[in-house]
Amino acid sequence: MASIFGFRSRDPGRDRQTDLQRFDRLAKLFDQIAAEIEAEKTGLENRYRSTAANAAFLVEAVENGSASTGKLSEVGAMTNAILNCERRIAELAHQNGLMKELRHSLDAIVDDGAERSGSRTGPARSATRG
Repeated sequence: MASIFGFRSRDPGRDRQTDLQRFDRLAKLFDQIAAEIEAEKTGLENRYRSTAANAAFLVEAVENGSASTGKLSEVGAMTNAILNCERRIAELAHQNGLMKELRHSLDAIVDDGAERSGSRTGPARSATRG
């Protein structure tokens, strides 16, 4: 669009496409971070279960007399590791919830922009939907 002063503005469709590309990159980043969080959480949960099982077997072995009472210090270390895992898993669950909220907010921004531009069912809805 040209004006009498020589100022040209971009076509609103082109602006919308630029916005959608930007939002799509942001959505992919949120999804990538959420996947990283989930992978860390899954790994910690596996180590948590393994450590808890090992601690339980060690306590049973000490109680049955098949392991020395000196092994109880290992149980203490395992207990601390389990508690640290529980705290980290809770933190990761919180972070994952935040990523979901951010992703939902981004989807709402895209939907709002589509409504304002009059293209509710156009590429706006697919831009951030994974």
